Amino acid sequence: MTLRSSQWYAGDDRNAYIHRAWMRRGVPDSAFTGRPQIAIANTASDLTPCNAHLSEVAQSVKNGVYEAGGIPLELPVVSLGETNVRPTAMLWRNMAAMATEEMLRANPIDGVVLLGGCDKTIPALLMAAASVDLPAVVVPGGPMLTGHFRGEALGCGTDVWRLSEEVRAGTLSEAMFLKSESSMIRSKGHCNTMGTASTMALVAEALGTVIPGLAGTPAADARLLEAAHDTGRFAVELVAEDRRPSSFLTKGSFHNAIVALAAIGGSTNAVVHLLAIAGRLGIDLSIDDFDRIGAEVPLLVNLQPAGRYLMDDLFRAGGFLAVLREVRDLLDPEALTITGKPLVDYLDDAKIWDADVITPRESPLQSHAGISVLRGSLAPGGALIKPAAASPHLLKHRGRAVVFDSIEDFHARIDDPDLDIDENSVMVLRGCGPKGYPGMPEVSNMPLPTKLLEKGVRDMVRICDGRMSGTAYGTVVLHVTPEAAAGGPLALVRTGDWISLDVRARRLELDVPADELVRRAPDAATVDGFANPRRGWERLYVDHVLQADQGADLDFLVGASGSEVSRESH
Repeated sequence: MTLRSSQWYAGDDRNAYIHRAWMRRGVPDSAFTGRPQIAIANTASDLTPCNAHLSEVAQSVKNGVYEAGGIPLELPVVSLGETNVRPTAMLWRNMAAMATEEMLRANPIDGVVLLGGCDKTIPALLMAAASVDLPAVVVPGGPMLTGHFRGEALGCGTDVWRLSEEVRAGTLSEAMFLKSESSMIRSKGHCNTMGTASTMALVAEALGTVIPGLAGTPAADARLLEAAHDTGRFAVELVAEDRRPSSFLTKGSFHNAIVALAAIGGSTNAVVHLLAIAGRLGIDLSIDDFDRIGAEVPLLVNLQPAGRYLMDDLFRAGGFLAVLREVRDLLDPEALTITGKPLVDYLDDAKIWDADVITPRESPLQSHAGISVLRGSLAPGGALIKPAAASPHLLKHRGRAVVFDSIEDFHARIDDPDLDIDENSVMVLRGCGPKGYPGMPEVSNMPLPTKLLEKGVRDMVRICDGRMSGTAYGTVVLHVTPEAAAGGPLALVRTGDWISLDVRARRLELDVPADELVRRAPDAATVDGFANPRRGWERLYVDHVLQADQGADLDFLVGASGSEVSRESH
């Protein structure tokens, strides 16, 4: 086959000379004649702590590429760390995808290995790979090892939320809380709960974009480097076979991802990411597919926040393939993986070694655990709830709304002792959607008022047009569409209105007469809380971002442009 990179390197003219000469720097002539050029799209950054080790992983990938006869080329790409960037990493997911796509297309590259870990990095890389459509394979960076505090395992993220609420409730001292900080993050790697990072690594394998059996390998485990080496070798094979994302990713691939998402108790964030990836591929995927396919899938993985254990427990208990084997009958048997073989072909030898961590199909943690899609007068375009992380007694609830017009309004008033709120109230936070914040931050799991925490209340119904961390828990209705800033009815809710939630019936209703809503307009405090950037990426984002039910991609990025570049640079 003729390599794409030969468009740069083949020939004796001035342009080919320039391309080769500037890349020569110690490599032999053979580097430019028939050897696949494999990019390693690396999201490592010291400011993305969960991905900081990926340069070590990249070296193992390089070794594998060289061994197979390819030329490895490390390509640093935009890195998004969930814990540090403000206002939210989600604001730049689309930018990272766009930049990666453009750099893969613009350079003499035949295939790519995608190195991601922290929440937005794997989705952004897959969006880019889908749009440029070069042979591509993912290596997830892996979860951290479990830390311990006072003799108990700590789930990063989940236990931050739990312990911080105990401080506010007066049951844990601030000194003891701060002492736990050095125990929380024990090793390299991303969150060890079933948060978004772990979810997207496993879902990427269910899609077929990871060599089966790799996702979930802990970052500190030497087997991750072995698998990275093997993936580097495999990337050269991918180019030889010209196996591109468009050649094996189908609606069936996303069906399997949705089944997996439910069985592992994965993050609601996977919904917006899978919708965005499908949009790049031209695959018709909707939020209703998540309910239709996943609602009746049993929860089998006993991990925080829906369960007890952590990611290195899942790995030792048999790993992701052992989970999939239990729901094999629910998977699409024809959906292929990056290897060219169906996903189900890799399940025969998978075994459960700890049935407390991975529960057998006949004794699930929950029998119907998939993400539920709610509709009604408060969410005409849909909203999500994760029953596996919610309180069963709140899944059907009617309460009086207590409304916060922005995250600043929330922080200013939530601990006011005079706030008119009780455990039966429904907390409503708006202005946190893609346009309104901007970027759709993880604020939907609002902390409860201190005065209620002190009474022993640990969960309430909360409604928001933003997202929540995959490490979070509670009866949280999120991704409300249309968002308040896009004219959704969430902008019209007033404190004192009655709201009805019925998850079984899939309804979310604002109990206000339709003619009354027509007469209402958003109050000034609501509108003042919406983002209104003057320039730069934020202006572009607000003007072009789609709603959550469409994956929150930019409207002009949906679809693919392929890998062709028609013009020379000199």
